[in-house]
Amino acid sequence: MTFLDILLQPAILIITACFLFFFLITVKNYIYIKNNLKSVYLFLQTLDKKEVIYRYNDLENFLLSNKCTCTAWEDMRKALIFPDKLYNITAENIAGLNYTPEIYLSVDSSFFMNEDSLVHSKINYKFIQSIPTLLTGMGPFFTFMKMAIAFSKVDFTSKEITSSLSVLIGNIQIAALCSVFAVGYSLLYIVLEKLIYNICCKKYYLLIQKEFIRLFDICTSEQFLLDLVKEVKLQSSGNIKFFKDITKDFSDSVSKTMSEHTTPYLENILYSLNKLNENIVKSSGGNSDIVDKLF
Repeated sequence: MTFLDILLQPAILIITACFLFFFLITVKNYIYIKNNLKSVYLFLQTLDKKEVIYRYNDLENFLLSNKCTCTAWEDMRKALIFPDKLYNITAENIAGLNYTPEIYLSVDSSFFMNEDSLVHSKINYKFIQSIPTLLTGMGPFFTFMKMAIAFSKVDFTSKEITSSLSVLIGNIQIAALCSVFAVGYSLLYIVLEKLIYNICCKKYYLLIQKEFIRLFDICTSEQFLLDLVKEVKLQSSGNIKFFKDITKDFSDSVSKTMSEHTTPYLENILYSLNKLNENIVKSSGGNSDIVDKLF
């Protein structure tokens, strides 16, 4: 019996077809993941750390539209720390200033953009991992089924017992080869699956993790609270200085206004009253007792 004759046996042919079917499904899923992750990696490469804040909307829309990163990004953006007035800042209105607004992460990006969220959750990875077990289990199944069929065809009452035994031995040989092929296909699938996974999936999700580490610095909750306390102290000191300055400026302004406007006006009023007093005295013939009482 040649190798081709063995391969064309129904049981072995079924095991071979199942191996090819499972392998093609696995390759199709991994290529799907590769295409999506590769597009994300190429897009992230076009971003500069200082430009993320200005292209944040583009980044968010792209990651949400990608089927591999949409769920992970929805969780990740909850951990982002934005600068003030993120959507109002432009390159023009901060030109000439040393301030460079950045977006920080309160948790490491690998907590969101990891193997499980980018790869495993997007395909039926548990089924893919169970394929070697399925192939291995098909070996004993077809082996015992072939042996059962072979023994059922043996007729010990016949005069041609020798030919019946030779057919039985041949069927037992085929039955044993079913297990050999099943275990062999299982081992071959494990090797090929790991190789394709590393090339298509693992390579790109690790590159994406590095890109997110490059684009977003980590600001832990403790560090954020410490910076917040420092900022409050600076603002308090600034407010105290502001109120001191505004009090002094108000006092100086009032004094200047009194000296420049109010004092000359009062002097003119007093001068007019004195003149009025003199005129009344003259008109009364020198009797100024009543006038003096008025003033």
